[in-house]
Amino acid sequence: MTTAYFDCFSGAAGDMIVGALVDAGADATALQERLAALPVSGYQLSFEKITKQGFAATRFVVDLDKTEKQPHRHLKNIVSILDESGLPEGVKKKAKAIFTRLAEAEAKVHGTSIEKVHFHEVGAVDAIVDVTAAVLALELLGVDRVLCSEVPVGSGTVQCDHGVMPVPAPATAELLRGVPLAACEERGELTTPTGVAILTALAEAFGPMPAMTIRAIGLGAGTREGKTRPNVLRVMLGEPADVGEADEIVALETNLDDVTPEIVSFAMDRLMAAGALDVYTQPIQMKKGRSGWLLTVLCEPHRAAAIEQVMFAETPTFGVRRVAMRRSKLRRRHETVETRFGSIRIKIGERAGVVTAAPEYEDCRAAAEATGAPLRDVMAAARDVWSQRGS
Repeated sequence: MTTAYFDCFSGAAGDMIVGALVDAGADATALQERLAALPVSGYQLSFEKITKQGFAATRFVVDLDKTEKQPHRHLKNIVSILDESGLPEGVKKKAKAIFTRLAEAEAKVHGTSIEKVHFHEVGAVDAIVDVTAAVLALELLGVDRVLCSEVPVGSGTVQCDHGVMPVPAPATAELLRGVPLAACEERGELTTPTGVAILTALAEAFGPMPAMTIRAIGLGAGTREGKTRPNVLRVMLGEPADVGEADEIVALETNLDDVTPEIVSFAMDRLMAAGALDVYTQPIQMKKGRSGWLLTVLCEPHRAAAIEQVMFAETPTFGVRRVAMRRSKLRRRHETVETRFGSIRIKIGERAGVVTAAPEYEDCRAAAEATGAPLRDVMAAARDVWSQRGS
């Protein structure tokens, strides 16, 4: 599965996305030939190799014929342009999705419907070409999955058709709902509505670069000159690296004294029932020589608040510490083996092959209770059967 990861350390725009993909290996000639299927005129395309603050990059230029007036378009006009083109259906569908996101954002900020929205800057020929070219370039590169970094938007103001607006412009801000933003001291508009519409319509997720084997890197140049960083967008192409899985968890902990073991045990049961991934204690020596317990709870971030409430309700603690952690995991699956004690599930952990396998405790316990056999014999039998299968 080919993954394209967009590293937006200096923002993103439609032309920067296309330039980065061509710089990463998309065939510029094939891209121009396919774009000719769009039933629009009044423009010329070019690709320029330039440097931005010392970094080589590709700039994608849509040069408009200023003698040919371009109308303001509604969403239905752009959909008709795409429908009338000879482009592949998959390209049409993705391009329509991008413009629909733009229309929804514009309608929201202007208090109207998507049918009545006038596309101004993003309805011009260069925006139509940028969006279509981005989708075509991803297809030419055989990209199956798009991911993106956190997005910096810049600061200050920007001149729009409606006048001077704060950065991010209202439509851009609307498109960025739910997207993690990156802090950035650069003045000006780093991320444009077209750029963010493309990324939010196509990207599966936003965040750190995933584990992947990189095979190509491309830099796309923007027109603005950066003050604190080069105005380029980087894309990295590659395949996922087989390093298992990872997620975010939260560790909640508190020190307890003046509490009986029975209270601690009951609290642990309540915490597991509330959705904790794990709960454990450690004996500790506290101030003034008091003996105590360190109670630690591991949970998913969205359960942290509810689990804190259980900790406050079921223990005498006056405070709970919270630490966010990134966890690497083996991929898990189950297989069932048949033993003389009955069917036992084997939990298998994988990372570039089978790393570990263990009988499920609850299955082994049920078999031991049903047959009267020692638990350790049931577990050993399950391991033996699994090993003999050559897995």
